[in-house]
Amino acid sequence: MGLSIGLVGLPNVGKSTTFNALTKAQNAEAANYPFCTIEPNKAVVPVPDKRLAELAKIVNPKKLQYSTLDFVDIAGLVKGASQGEGLGNKFLSNIRETEVILQIVRCFDNENIVHNEGSIDPLRDVEIIEGELILADIEVLSNRIDRLKKQAKADKSAKAILDVAEELLEFLGEGKLARNYDKADSEEYIQLNNEVRFLTQKEIMYGANTDEDGLLEDNDYVKTLKAHADENNCELIKLCAKVEEELIGLEDDEAQEFLTDLGVEESGLEQIIHKGFDKLGLMSYFTAGVQEVRAWTIRKNSTAPRAASAIHNDFEKGFIRAEVIAYNDYIECGGEGKAKDAGKMRLEGKEYIVQDGDVMHFRFNV
Repeated sequence: MGLSIGLVGLPNVGKSTTFNALTKAQNAEAANYPFCTIEPNKAVVPVPDKRLAELAKIVNPKKLQYSTLDFVDIAGLVKGASQGEGLGNKFLSNIRETEVILQIVRCFDNENIVHNEGSIDPLRDVEIIEGELILADIEVLSNRIDRLKKQAKADKSAKAILDVAEELLEFLGEGKLARNYDKADSEEYIQLNNEVRFLTQKEIMYGANTDEDGLLEDNDYVKTLKAHADENNCELIKLCAKVEEELIGLEDDEAQEFLTDLGVEESGLEQIIHKGFDKLGLMSYFTAGVQEVRAWTIRKNSTAPRAASAIHNDFEKGFIRAEVIAYNDYIECGGEGKAKDAGKMRLEGKEYIVQDGDVMHFRFNV
């Protein structure tokens, strides 16, 4: 669907190691020196969904197809990135092309792994990254204000946008994120953001990269970062990149046993994928047949015809109706036939809003 999550952070905080674990392959070079990553690494990552396996037990398909997410490993930012330091402008441009920012923050001590700033301080690291994003937003907003001032002389609507833009410029100048601006839901702001695409308007998730001990109990670094995330209404996900890397190549049962031994129910990467999927406003519905059991990615609150277009545009154009069985009903009844006999299959029309996990079959005519 062209939606992606960008991994950002200072050099040597575990971004590329996390990316390698996400992709289940050593695609991104990880090394103990700054700017190991220059060109952004990109990967399509399957979204773990245990419901597919449950459907497969009933249908016994030839293959399973999961929903996917795009992840982009963006080179480490440094102070002055908004002014071009460390090839910063290029990196900021890479961030602008993503929809959600996953900021990896180092939350562990290890004297053998150098830190670009010389010490471990999660809040300082976050302030450096977000400070550069704010400065980049200030620059593009200032340029937009200059144009709006000329337009406002003859256009009242431009004057209204100008007022919001100037107020927002002052807000950003105080070191605050655009997403926390109290008029972010106004028509003027929305139009402004559509034109400018503020970096600090994007959804932010913090990945607290800790050591194994930190997975069991929050250390002081994680507690500090968590307080910052709560203050800015952002998600915080705790992970240990080293552990996630060790999980690569293990069978699902082995991986779960490994996590259980560590006292963890779900890996940090699975949390990142699931929460990232949600932050992008996405959900899945299923089709279930002997050839394939598949999760289809759609936006939340999609109508049945729009959901059908995920399979093929013709399905939306010629949509007649959808045959729908709720996931729980499908499992409890033991398949489509028994669900239909039990009266659990519904016929839905063009106005139906697809629910997460619906098992669907579309009727269409083109």
